[in-house]
Amino acid sequence: MMNNALFYTCSLIEFIGREKKLRRRDVVSQLGKDTIQRIYKYSDVLHSDSIENVADQYAQIAGLKYGNYDNIKDCRYTVPGYWDIGKVFTRLIEDVSPEDQLNGLDKVYDSWISDAISNYNSDLFYQSREYLKECYLAGRILY
Repeated sequence: MMNNALFYTCSLIEFIGREKKLRRRDVVSQLGKDTIQRIYKYSDVLHSDSIENVADQYAQIAGLKYGNYDNIKDCRYTVPGYWDIGKVFTRLIEDVSPEDQLNGLDKVYDSWISDAISNYNSDLFYQSREYLKECYLAGRILY
């Protein structure tokens, strides 16, 4: 069963990244561990508000500036939804760090696979959770 708090947190990270044109690792880094933990802890309350409002509030709190990473504009195909990508990251984090998912969140978003999943011109984000886990553990795309 998917961890709903982690799913909301990952989806919010994706939403903020798209809005602020930041790499997802930069969103996580700039929000910081305390803010990520707060989002995770209160996700059951936060989800009752619009994700746009929550994203804006946390971006303001963290002082996030606009970047120039626009993986949406560069996409030549149908762009997956932020909830869909949130689910991809959630499953990967659950698989590689089942005991300490918040620490796993930091590790996954700070790794090479974060940018690889965010490349919507590839098919990596469509791959099975088992394959993504094996790629992450191997440190590279497995063919």
